[in-house]
Amino acid sequence: MTTITAAVTEAGGAPFTLQDVELGALQDHEILVDIKAAGLCHTDLTVASGALPFPLPGVLGHEGSGVVRQIGAAVTSVTPGDRVVLSFTSCGHCEGCRGGHPAYCVRWLPDNLLGGQRVDGSSPLTRAGKAIGGHFFAQSSFATAAIAEERNVVKVSTDLPWEQLAPLACGVQTGAGAVWNALQPGPGHSLVVFGVGTVGLASVIAAALSPATRIVAVDLVDERLELARELGATHTINPSRVDDVVASIQEVTGGGAHGVVEATGNTKVLEQAVQCTRGQGEVAIVGAPPFGQSVQVDVNFMLPGRKIHGLTIGDAEIQSLVPAILALAEQGRFPVERLVRTYPLADINTAVEDMSAGRTIKPVLLP
Repeated sequence: MTTITAAVTEAGGAPFTLQDVELGALQDHEILVDIKAAGLCHTDLTVASGALPFPLPGVLGHEGSGVVRQIGAAVTSVTPGDRVVLSFTSCGHCEGCRGGHPAYCVRWLPDNLLGGQRVDGSSPLTRAGKAIGGHFFAQSSFATAAIAEERNVVKVSTDLPWEQLAPLACGVQTGAGAVWNALQPGPGHSLVVFGVGTVGLASVIAAALSPATRIVAVDLVDERLELARELGATHTINPSRVDDVVASIQEVTGGGAHGVVEATGNTKVLEQAVQCTRGQGEVAIVGAPPFGQSVQVDVNFMLPGRKIHGLTIGDAEIQSLVPAILALAEQGRFPVERLVRTYPLADINTAVEDMSAGRTIKPVLLP
């Protein structure tokens, strides 16, 4: 057993509390990582609110970065002392994994989001001798150390600060992947981003690195729209300041968007996103509402080649996408630092308040 400090979620809606918990022994394909930084994501807040059936009490956190302390007997890709980013895990054997799309692994939900335990039913985390929810995205990185799996660990070689590495694990690669993997804008195309938090701003940056010539950011917060312009948006729209969002987008895109990233998780906004596309336009859904919600779509409106594309973490293959974004960040072409504000792990509840109030785009916790 290894005693660590972790931000524990006791029950849905309860604040995070720092407590001592124990990490068990490593299994053959597992890695013990000393966490240097962990991003706070809306998915963490959704689970902490009790809206998703993750077993609580437990430890969340799925944007970890740190240094390898110890490896399991079968691990070959990293050694102690390596710098790593912790992302999502996958089985490696199903059709999605074999086809290069591990984000669509058949075991994605139980092994990352909902299960709270390993495939064998055990939890790597205990408190006072009793198992608690862990293995969140195969890491539970709101802690001073975490047990990860070899499949969700990306070895990196960089001198960038830890707080710039952590967001690559989920939010940044989700936004970048939505543009590069799904929408793939061509020369002269238009791309609209609804919601410019971490995912949306990463989409804007990714679009600015593409041949798209019109990049439209849509958000209710003027400060975020200004940042979106600084990061590559050519147009911005605040829905509270226009009579008709769809008409405004159709005007600035010259008849409708070629591609749309919907990053708000609001079903009404998703309906607007569909309506603002042109023929053969495509909407990439990356914002996730609570389970069971649906949208209304006019079937005849869809017939001129329009598409709605559901995405998990940008359809990312982490061993290629994370290093690519990192290389661009090192070149100054993907300015992750513009999104980040750091907090001590002990101030996690302040980070939650600031994120919920829109004062911070990407809080990163420093254990």
